Amino acid sequence: MAEGGACAIIDSMGQLLVRKVDDAIIDALKREAVKNGRSAEAEHREILRRQLLPAPRRSLKAHLLAMPELGEDGDFELRRPRARRVRL
Repeated sequence: MAEGGACAIIDSMGQLLVRKVDDAIIDALKREAVKNGRSAEAEHREILRRQLLPAPRRSLKAHLLAMPELGEDGDFELRRPRARRVRL
């Protein structure tokens, strides 16, 4: 701890300053932020994260569990026409 009981906080997050951004891009960013219930800064972070970092891989089990429960088992049965007689 530093003198007087204060402790130093080290912020490991970087900062990014983007200059000369088109007004149309800024307006679109703000609209997306409002639509998603985030600040423009948070929306900017999310866009960067989504575009630059690989999507986490889901297991097959997680993928199957995420599927909606629709239809009945019979909906997925393979319907084949009756077999025809063949003379050999």
